[in-house]
Amino acid sequence: MAELLHRLGTFAARRAWTVVVAWLVIAGVVAGGFLIGFKGLSSSFDIPGTASGDVIADLQDELPDFAGAAGTVVFRTDDGEALSDAQKSEITALVDSAGTLPDVAQATDPFATQEQLEQQRQQLGDGRQQLADARAQAESGQQQLDAGAAQLEAGQQQLDAARSQLEAAPLPDAQKTAQLAALDAQQAQLDQQRSVLQEQQAQLTDGLEQISAQEAQLEDGAELLSFADAIRLVSEDGSTAIVNVSFDKPRLELPEESKQAVVAHFSEPVAGTDVAFNTEISQGIPEIFGVGEVVGVAVAGIVLVVVLGSLLAASFPIITAVIGVAIGAMATLSFSGVIQMASVTPFLGVMLGLAVGIDYALFILYRHRRQLLEGADVTESIGLANGTAGNAVVFAGSTVIVALLALNITGIPFLGLMGTAGAVSVLVAVLIAVSLTPALLGLAGMRVLGRRARARLAAPAAAAEGGRGRAGSAAAAPARAVRPMSTVRAVATILIATVALLVIAIPAMSMRLGLPDGGSEAADSTGYQAFTWTEEAFGEGANAPLLITATLPEGTTADDAPGLQLDIARELFAQDDVVAVAPVAVSEDRTLAAFQIIPAEGPNAVSTERLVRDLRALPPINGDIDLGVAGAAAINIDISEGLADVLPVYLVVVVGLSFLIMVMVFRSLLVPLVATLGFVLSLLATYGAVTAVFQWGWLGGLFGVHNPGPILSFLPVILVGILFGLAMDYQLFLTTGMREAWAHGAAPRLAVAQGFRAGRTVVIAAAVIMISVFSGFITSEAVIIKSFGLGLALGVLFDAFVVRMLLMPAIMHMLGGAAWWLPRWLDRIIPNVDVEGSALERRHPAHHD
Repeated sequence: MAELLHRLGTFAARRAWTVVVAWLVIAGVVAGGFLIGFKGLSSSFDIPGTASGDVIADLQDELPDFAGAAGTVVFRTDDGEALSDAQKSEITALVDSAGTLPDVAQATDPFATQEQLEQQRQQLGDGRQQLADARAQAESGQQQLDAGAAQLEAGQQQLDAARSQLEAAPLPDAQKTAQLAALDAQQAQLDQQRSVLQEQQAQLTDGLEQISAQEAQLEDGAELLSFADAIRLVSEDGSTAIVNVSFDKPRLELPEESKQAVVAHFSEPVAGTDVAFNTEISQGIPEIFGVGEVVGVAVAGIVLVVVLGSLLAASFPIITAVIGVAIGAMATLSFSGVIQMASVTPFLGVMLGLAVGIDYALFILYRHRRQLLEGADVTESIGLANGTAGNAVVFAGSTVIVALLALNITGIPFLGLMGTAGAVSVLVAVLIAVSLTPALLGLAGMRVLGRRARARLAAPAAAAEGGRGRAGSAAAAPARAVRPMSTVRAVATILIATVALLVIAIPAMSMRLGLPDGGSEAADSTGYQAFTWTEEAFGEGANAPLLITATLPEGTTADDAPGLQLDIARELFAQDDVVAVAPVAVSEDRTLAAFQIIPAEGPNAVSTERLVRDLRALPPINGDIDLGVAGAAAINIDISEGLADVLPVYLVVVVGLSFLIMVMVFRSLLVPLVATLGFVLSLLATYGAVTAVFQWGWLGGLFGVHNPGPILSFLPVILVGILFGLAMDYQLFLTTGMREAWAHGAAPRLAVAQGFRAGRTVVIAAAVIMISVFSGFITSEAVIIKSFGLGLALGVLFDAFVVRMLLMPAIMHMLGGAAWWLPRWLDRIIPNVDVEGSALERRHPAHHD
């Protein structure tokens, strides 16, 4: 590899314009692919196979109107007074015309809906009164019937007494027969009256039964309606109204243009009101490159000027990094038309492309500059720098690429795609570093050195009359003697660094994972305004509605459905932290019913998370009704749990693969082991610091965190992949120098000091550049990008300056020669990759005495 890179560097130096033009052609081709293939990004995330995903699939089959994306538009008067009739009319007009917007299935008029709810409550009261009047009338009729029955009974008794007297009286037969006939006629009349009375009684009994049934039905309806008392679309003071917008496409398939069309439509001014859109509508594609990122690159440029001593030389790493970022980002986005991409996908590539692109070019340029100062020929120095430092760059980049590509083993599509996009950017950065950087160095020639350095080289060369002696011997100042650190200092450094990192890591023990809600957005963003307005007017839970599905028993009839809905609603409303339940719909075949639940707190609250788990753990209602839970809060919980489950597996795979690479590079078992344990310490410290800022709110004002909440669910996984790769970069550039000194005969502890001194300047510069670039993203308004920037910046800070610059040299000092121990059987089977390029230097010396 070193020989191949040497040849590539030499070729690029001699055919510089060929290489430059080739990269410009590549950039042009990629730009064309981007213009053709870019079809937009999604601001939503999902994990297939989750519980909420299964619920959405059921809704798409049975109740498709409720399976699409949904968002809210919040109107509020600017003076806090109730909305006027004119304002209501204007808002209603906007709602009525919203149906023509692309992908909008329905927009709900808050005033008509609220009026319907009030009418239902009024109808409920009127129905109760009507039934009460009917029951009173029926009871009065019953009293009359009872009185008539009593009269009939008295008449019957009189008639029976008269018949008894007549039959006992000694009357002639003819007379008795005549009188009995008269009594029979009276009995017939009495029986006829009794029959009429019995018929009236039967009718009255049926009427009372109907009244009782209607009363029971009314009370069931009243009970069901009472569960939804807390659901409102117009606030009680009338100052705030919510327009629910439903889309006919799932949230992952909803184009950004459709959401922006809703924003533009409802942004038409309604005098005296303000409007805001929740994150489901307003959360778009964050700005890729802003002021913070520019400042970060500017700081990196200052560091490069200080280290390299030349503006021209300092510009090369930035130029190559920007070109690499552009190519990597456009190449990735070219496939957005065939692969669904999340909005954060290009940002990972931009962050990494800038940081590693600058660093990798710096490593090669720094080696080349040092060789020039020692009197090397320009072209040969470029080739040698590419074969040595470039070889280290290839292996360092390989560790980052392996860590990023390993994100695909998580089984989470958007996360794997982010890793792949980042790996593409790192690959492009490596390729540009070992080809375009040598070409630019070839074009620059000796101008990569500052004027003073060139003058110092030229003065002894002129005095040597034709070249006796090398310029480097005169230019190089006597080096200070390198001494190993003391054992006491090493032990103290190990203890202090380890304890400090563990203390910083303490908050990580309480880390909660989630996805940002509207309350985490920038304070002046429309998403934050919609979130806070809704919370103030309707309660915290109004921002976290849950969608519940219930599988109804087979053979459920239209008459059975209301009773089952009530049974389900009772069970749901009985759960802790539920403030409202409302039936939404029943499928046409009556196999699936949908309900909406309003929890007591917001989407990222612990109680809401607990409620989702409790609902999913409920046994089947009535023994055969299974529940499913969806909604934005439930989806976020599913994603967070899925990511938390794959984190340990991912960590094992990444660390295991990189450990094998380091064993091959360092030809040691203890060095990779110590390097890995050091990374774990810095990673835990990074988790702790991020938790303290974003979840606990410490220094929140400094970093723009005004509403602390859970940590971005996929941040820990991403940090593992990126920081491990970068940590191994610094480990590689420091430890290869130590191994090289040891291999050349230096005592083990002296080799540690010599290798550290040889590599510390470029590693410090590289780390400062990375921290500067990553810190630029902290200024982003998008909390996702902000947390990425802070996590990566702190991770590099802890790992580069505490672990690699303090802890590792101290541990290497304590290990001494044991650090380079490798079993003989393993030494025989692993290849010798010669990352430091020692063999190459022997074959191609950059200068001679």
